[in-house]
Amino acid sequence: MSANPQSPNPTPNGESDAKAARRRKLMLAAIGTFVVLGVVYGGYEYWLSTREVNTDDAYVNGDLVQVTPQVGGTVTAIDADDTQVVRAGQTLVQLDGADARVALQQAEAQLGQAVRGLRVTYAQTAALRSQVQVRQTEVATARAELAKAEDALSRRRRLAGTGAVGAEELRQSQIAVQAARSALRTAQSAVQAARSQVAANEAQTAGTVLAHNPTVRLAAARVREAYLALERTDIVAPVSGLVARRTVQLGQRVGPGVPLMTVVPLNKVWVDANFKETQLRNLRIGQPASVVADIYGSHVVYHGKVVGISAGSGSAFALLPAQNATGNWIKVVQRLPVRIALDPRQLAEHPLRVGLSTEVTVDIRDHSGAPVIGLAPSGAEAHTDMYAANWTKADALVAHIIAANVSGMPAREVGLPDVTAPAVPRGHAARR
Repeated sequence: MSANPQSPNPTPNGESDAKAARRRKLMLAAIGTFVVLGVVYGGYEYWLSTREVNTDDAYVNGDLVQVTPQVGGTVTAIDADDTQVVRAGQTLVQLDGADARVALQQAEAQLGQAVRGLRVTYAQTAALRSQVQVRQTEVATARAELAKAEDALSRRRRLAGTGAVGAEELRQSQIAVQAARSALRTAQSAVQAARSQVAANEAQTAGTVLAHNPTVRLAAARVREAYLALERTDIVAPVSGLVARRTVQLGQRVGPGVPLMTVVPLNKVWVDANFKETQLRNLRIGQPASVVADIYGSHVVYHGKVVGISAGSGSAFALLPAQNATGNWIKVVQRLPVRIALDPRQLAEHPLRVGLSTEVTVDIRDHSGAPVIGLAPSGAEAHTDMYAANWTKADALVAHIIAANVSGMPAREVGLPDVTAPAVPRGHAARR
């Protein structure tokens, strides 16, 4: 019996065609959906690229301040270690100050000797001035004796023609005149010699008071030098921060300039974001930036701003720079570090460490600033006063030494201000 074409049950071929049609519809819908999503995503990315640039090739950076001695010596104490927080001016390392103390004592003795030597010169000058006056009196006496002898010779010559005066007596009068003249010349020479001695002494003291005399100033400079050398046996932190890379050990003999440890001021770190060179055309100085550090995650967002760009790419400053003038060459898009300054208050709340990974996004809509590829404005430079010479204490010590060796001299000849107790160097006081 033949099959009925009007049967309500579909054939297998009909079911397959219907399923294929549904699959084609679903596939076309999926493709259309993906195309629309792709267009939307592409449009969004293009729109976003006109508003911001971002990179995950960004790392925290900061100043690595080396701690180095200014004088040589043997390490006797280490007062800070890795991971410890130190304050500016805090003692980190102590050196043996025995040699420096001896040098200071020698300099103090030399200054006292110089002061006393000048006191002798002042006293000799006063004595020589008195000698000049004595010699001048002798000259006046010699002149009077010469005048007396010449007057006696003149009288005898007038009487010689009358025979009242003999030839021998006349001769004795002539000899007396010659002797008086010689005595006068001797007295005049003595006056000149005394004046020369006065001038020689005054050349060492004239025009200055004792405290400002070159001899005293030279000895005082040696005292200050020895004082500072002893004070610098205590090596202090130049800045506040975290200690890292301590290499110094007890008993080690160190010299000036040898790195002992590093202090990192974590309150002044920044981020170096390595943007592609194709991302730099719209970057401007002062544009706002958001930074996310991997250590805290996306719930902590740092707010910063663009402050500058490196002078060259990393490959240009590498130990072995790339040799692009070769036969086999492949162009590689370069990256340049862009510095992002961070908010100090956020750094205090969420401290960062040098070298941590971050992700940086810069809002490039504001084009009012200078181009980042141009010259960035100069900013404040780092500075420290921890190594400044303590001239106040050194000058007080010099003044005390001078005052102790000028007792009896008028204050106007000494030229010192009011003298207080002698100052003691920081390293000196710590070891007494």
